[in-house]
Amino acid sequence: MLSFFKNLFAVTDYKSLLANGAVVLDVRTAQEFDQGHIKNAKNIPLDRIAIRVPDIKQFNAPVICCCASGMRSGQAAKILKANGIKAYNGGNWQSLSRKISS
Repeated sequence: MLSFFKNLFAVTDYKSLLANGAVVLDVRTAQEFDQGHIKNAKNIPLDRIAIRVPDIKQFNAPVICCCASGMRSGQAAKILKANGIKAYNGGNWQSLSRKISS
């Protein structure tokens, strides 16, 4: 029961994940990505995630998904996890950017 509550309130250290080789995957459309994104982020729109799983596995690293609000990145992380990829929902890309640069 205690582990349930620890997991419920766990805070992911995205900065450490990146320092250890994680990849930021922005799942917004190409047009949204072009208007601003995290430096070195890969852009694969949510509607392409399922067919790009083999490519994402080639990253051979944990994946931090981000988008505009956290909804699409949550869906992407769920798809990736179901395919054996260690994935995190980083939420809003601007908020994630602040977390990893502070």
